[in-house]
Amino acid sequence: MGGFFGTISKGACITDLFYGTDYNSHLGTRRGGMATYDKEEGFTRSIHNLENSYFRTKFEPGLPKFKGKAGIGIISDTDAQPIVINSHLGKFAIVTVAKINNLDELEKELLEANMHFSELSSGKTNQTELVALLITQGKDFVEGIENVYNKIKGSCSMLLLTEDGIIAARDKWGRTPIVIGKKDGAYAATSESSSLPNLDYEIEKFIGPGEIVRLRADGMEQMRKPNEGMQVCSFLWVYYGFPVSCYEGKNVEDVRFMSGYKMGQKDDSEVDCACGIPDSGVGMALGYAEGKGVPYHRAIAKYTPTWPRSFTPANQEMRALVAKMKLIPNRAMLEGRRILFCDDSIVRGTQLRDNVKILYDYGAKEVHMRIACPPLIYSCPFIGFTSSKSPLELITRQIIKELEGDENKNLDKYATTDSPEYKKMVGIIAERFGLSSLKFNTLETLVEAIGLPKRKVCTHCFDGSSCF
Repeated sequence: MGGFFGTISKGACITDLFYGTDYNSHLGTRRGGMATYDKEEGFTRSIHNLENSYFRTKFEPGLPKFKGKAGIGIISDTDAQPIVINSHLGKFAIVTVAKINNLDELEKELLEANMHFSELSSGKTNQTELVALLITQGKDFVEGIENVYNKIKGSCSMLLLTEDGIIAARDKWGRTPIVIGKKDGAYAATSESSSLPNLDYEIEKFIGPGEIVRLRADGMEQMRKPNEGMQVCSFLWVYYGFPVSCYEGKNVEDVRFMSGYKMGQKDDSEVDCACGIPDSGVGMALGYAEGKGVPYHRAIAKYTPTWPRSFTPANQEMRALVAKMKLIPNRAMLEGRRILFCDDSIVRGTQLRDNVKILYDYGAKEVHMRIACPPLIYSCPFIGFTSSKSPLELITRQIIKELEGDENKNLDKYATTDSPEYKKMVGIIAERFGLSSLKFNTLETLVEAIGLPKRKVCTHCFDGSSCF
């Protein structure tokens, strides 16, 4: 996925930019970048590979070279960014959080229009540069950004650092968020509201779908009104979001707690305690424990100093290794107990298989699993929250293929809670991993916990429904 941070201030902005960007590090692991603008020195840009290190480690030594009162930064799982462009619109730097499914088609279209690309990412056209070129086809920035909205298939939110402020433009369906923060003499725009408090910003505004605003140190200007329709990604609350972050005014930890609480109230399983798979399963587990009326125990601890997230590495072998190494079981909390664990989701099932085996090896009497969201039946075409190359990497699709002979058959039935097909699929997953019981949250409970109307939340990966 990725996350960005931009700030413009009456004074030097470098410290805020550096730490604000770093607070988006949980959203990506591949590349980081920053760009600043100074009236005397112009644009300064730096990009580093983060696959074997961290943002702060890579960028801190080079901070003295950055000057200016405005800047943008990015943590990216895709392209090397920011890109700096000189065009008829003026000079600007750009960062994007995007997934462009028709990249090849748009690349061909631009090349046939005698445009060229200078940036490559893993041998392919850099999609952020492609977005920049689409913008330069407009007579002004608003028309150019609308050109992006109209032409790409997927999603794209962006920040543009110009000589006249920072332009923030949210994806036309609002699939990824942009939050505006304000403090005395400065504004900020970020993917994660958790970037703001420790830098003394207060949330000023949640930018709407397709909305475009320009930030200057002394104010905010709306350049395009938001669209009526919205499809914000529900997985932001399930997995991606940092616990203290808010999207559309809905706090991540509160949503996770409520989804667990509602599930615990209805669950008739007999267990001794509830536990969470760190980190995204903890909030749900705390809610489940309260709703169920059982104690919460920390039976697994996460070793964070050196082990990054296991979700994002492209190599499956590395994902499995990281997942195993970072989670350490606590025998004292496991031995002889009927343990109920909460987790955010089951994608491939690799981590679940390993985790369950470890729990039994450390003395658990029973291992029950509760999942914060419904089964993942469809791959995400909008933000790519998994690194799956095909639907068959989803354990649900593997089982559907085993049962139906075709991984695409009867998907609506397998996505329907408590249908015979759904029950059989869930039962196979539970048996395959040696679980005493397995239950997924219903779509209705998840949407209720989020607290937004269903029509405003993208649930495509669960039920195949969304706007394209």
